[in-house]
Amino acid sequence: MPDISKEQVQHVADLARLEMNETETEKFAKQLGDIIHFAESLNELDTTGVLPTTHVLEIRNVMREDTVEKGLPRELVLKNAPDTQDGMIRVPTIVE
Repeated sequence: MPDISKEQVQHVADLARLEMNETETEKFAKQLGDIIHFAESLNELDTTGVLPTTHVLEIRNVMREDTVEKGLPRELVLKNAPDTQDGMIRVPTIVE
């Protein structure tokens, strides 16, 4: 695979709305090219007989039982709120 060009790096930076000067563009083009060359070198490994895995260790989730518990009384919760209205916590408007 060919190296990453400065134009490709600048195109992606533009899409991500990142400002990059010429020095940074050259630096990232080299770094991204090195990463791609390293990833391509993995294709040379012999993986015959190796099963595909998502993780090298067997992992299982250990979860507690989902049990219903009594929550705090509303009055106690609202006592700590800076502003309340009609039994609810009032927050500043964020949508105009």
